Amino acid sequence: MQQLKFFALGVLLMLAAIGTSLAEESPTDLVRNTAEKMLSTLEARRAEVDRQPEIIYELVGRIVAPHFDFELITQSTVGRDWRQATPAQHKALTDAFREVLVRTYATALLKYSGQEIVYQTAKPGTRDGTVIVPTQVRAPGSSAIPVDYRLHNKRGSWKVYDVVIENVSLISNYRGQFRSIIGRDGIDGLIRELRAKSLSTT
Repeated sequence: MQQLKFFALGVLLMLAAIGTSLAEESPTDLVRNTAEKMLSTLEARRAEVDRQPEIIYELVGRIVAPHFDFELITQSTVGRDWRQATPAQHKALTDAFREVLVRTYATALLKYSGQEIVYQTAKPGTRDGTVIVPTQVRAPGSSAIPVDYRLHNKRGSWKVYDVVIENVSLISNYRGQFRSIIGRDGIDGLIRELRAKSLSTT
């Protein structure tokens, strides 16, 4: 559950590339524009979502999820054990982890209450073809929370492959739990655990 709480902390600012080419829109603009699109859609449909909360999953799946590189996120989180898994297990792991993250994001998004978001200019990442978009979440009476988005160029589009909140990355935060589960129950045990967790994140 700690991993879900961590993800929920930064998930209010999670973003998606809208699908425009790299030349048309900067990574910082993608962060800003897509966050605003998600929040404005939620605001416009708030009454409907309040009546049927499950609608938020469809909105997140349509606006946000297609633009995250869930396979790379899952592979990086599983780490060295990824090489032991079959192609079928790769897909099952990716699908299950995607569902956990989408549902956690959607649940946290319902609690958004107008915190200020400050966007900063993107800077080069640690590898070729990657960038980091620094942002801050500011709320009255609280210290600003730094949230960095790591994106990479995948076939001409920016895709999110990690989120770093207060210097702790989403990937590294889950990795220890994944390794422990795999060591105890194997790859299939991790798949079962993720599927069960997605059902509890509602």
